[in-house]
Amino acid sequence: MVDETPSDSKLTRSKEKWAREGRFLTGKIARAEDQRLPPGQHLTKDWPVLDLGVMPPVSHERWRLDVYGAIENPVFWTFAEFTAQKQSQFTSDIHCVTTWSRYDNQWEGLATRELLAACQPREDARFVVLHSYDGYTTNLALEDFAAEDALLAHSWSGQPLTEEHGGPVRLVVPHLYFWKSAKWLQAIEFLTEDAPGFWEVRGYHNRGDPWAEQRYSDD
Repeated sequence: MVDETPSDSKLTRSKEKWAREGRFLTGKIARAEDQRLPPGQHLTKDWPVLDLGVMPPVSHERWRLDVYGAIENPVFWTFAEFTAQKQSQFTSDIHCVTTWSRYDNQWEGLATRELLAACQPREDARFVVLHSYDGYTTNLALEDFAAEDALLAHSWSGQPLTEEHGGPVRLVVPHLYFWKSAKWLQAIEFLTEDAPGFWEVRGYHNRGDPWAEQRYSDD
């Protein structure tokens, strides 16, 4: 008889520990079709391009991802090392603070929960800051970063993510406004205290929940 019990590994032990502690429970929320579009949003079939006006030319050969801060195992990956990790595919909607939404985007990349298993956040880690190649930053609570359908995406609709949309790799956190899904991802910093990013210090909401219309700091 074949023993089908999964091997005891650091990954499985980590996930079991998180389950016991109730960590990272911000998962994908099922919504009725008539509640799928957040208030104040309109649908588009296009994918508008919004950024800081600087599109850094980062080739797959040049790209690196540094993961550091309040973690047990710092990570420094080339693109080849990044794509050698377990890859996932998710389909999700995206919602921009400028009021457009786009349904059924097909992504492929590394689930953030797989990254967490690899880097092992310390017990006192509470936030992440995403650093981009164009100098952009944005902050997330660790629970939001660890959402069930959040990932570091390298492909969209079966094709490599284009430069204008954040390739080689961008973050995708579907349950928050899309400014939180940093393009041209360069580094992920784990922190014990919050550190608002580029738009957050310029009046945008610190979390950015589309269904609560958390667009600006006084919302």
